[in-house]
Amino acid sequence: MKALMFGWEFPPHILGGLGTASYGLTKGMAQQPDMETTFVIPRPSGDEDQSFLRIIGAGDTPIVYRDVPYEHVQHRLQGKMAPETYYHLREHIYADFSSKHTNDLGCIEFSGRYPDNLLEEINNYSIVAGVIARAEPFDIIHSHDWLTYPAGIHAKKITGKPLVVHVHATDFDRSRGNVNPVVFGIEMDGLNHADHIITVSDLTRRTVIEKYHQDPSKVTTVHNAVTPLEPSILSIPDQRGVKEDKIITFLGRITMQKGCEYFVEAAARVLERTNKVRFIMAGSGDMMDAMIRLAAKYNISDRFHFTGFMKGRQVYEVFKSSDVYVMPSVSEPFGISPLEAMQCGVPSIISHQSGCAEILNYAVKVDYWDVEAMADAMYALISYPEMHEFLKVEGLREVNALTWEDAGLKVRNIYNRLIR
Repeated sequence: MKALMFGWEFPPHILGGLGTASYGLTKGMAQQPDMETTFVIPRPSGDEDQSFLRIIGAGDTPIVYRDVPYEHVQHRLQGKMAPETYYHLREHIYADFSSKHTNDLGCIEFSGRYPDNLLEEINNYSIVAGVIARAEPFDIIHSHDWLTYPAGIHAKKITGKPLVVHVHATDFDRSRGNVNPVVFGIEMDGLNHADHIITVSDLTRRTVIEKYHQDPSKVTTVHNAVTPLEPSILSIPDQRGVKEDKIITFLGRITMQKGCEYFVEAAARVLERTNKVRFIMAGSGDMMDAMIRLAAKYNISDRFHFTGFMKGRQVYEVFKSSDVYVMPSVSEPFGISPLEAMQCGVPSIISHQSGCAEILNYAVKVDYWDVEAMADAMYALISYPEMHEFLKVEGLREVNALTWEDAGLKVRNIYNRLIR
């Protein structure tokens, strides 16, 4: 079974859960002996783990023919892709794209992030998808999130191969219902063209069925999982208890979707009961300045630490220093971060409005808007050692049973149904 997957990010260079989930799922599926995955991202860095899949960079795929020598191609690609692959892709340019701005290799340059001209990059990515789809052998197309839906649609139109659309989030989640009509249109188009739709939770499945009017028989939930921790992460010293103050952590994008203001408000209520606690807000986003001002308004700035964006080992260093993790999301399609915290032995408080709440029995669940209940849960976990230890032990056992191999088998079953 050969899958052509379109994604937007891949570890170690990620900006959110999309890249983490893409890595986990593809690595889990690689355990199937006959599974081969080609994963396309806009701009690889060259340090991605390709031991279990093959990565093609959209920005390394020519759309305009350039007669360039082997040595120059090799120098320009800098190990990200074999020159032979470049020349193979070049033979499958299917139209005159000379009006597009391309570099000396005839490739469109991508930021690999979420720039101001994101819609232009999405369109360019779909053009490149046409070259790759003509050049690569595959049985099925799999598009991860709305940014890659146009690419998946284009690949399907060219080859007639079935398209699986993987909904990691919808604009209803990201915008608290204030939907961007352009994004909604791209999402709707992708879902309508899909032969099957995978959602990361039943919560998201309901949104896809009710808001995007999709046939329920066409939509399957495959919950996310966690990747086992590497020895280098397991060896990070546990900093809990080093200081008298307890640490309660929020980690994620500091945006409207993530409910960060409810975390600050709950923190203020906890500090009314005890001053032996500190709060970490790790991440970045358009509401960061507002959260700094909100902490100042409640006169708790001296108890708050805003770290900015964190990734990789830094995330786990924060977890290993935390006594409690809180994810107060207003609408969270899944939410991998509580699972990662629980892997590190950190009891977690999550909102009922999160997909991971469907599969976690040993996390405390509250409504995102119920600041009093959230504060009560925070206070209880730092005040009652028996409760903390119980959720630490049982939570760790629970998340260790959630494997990407199992998720990968569910995806494979969907593939098999579509191509038989």
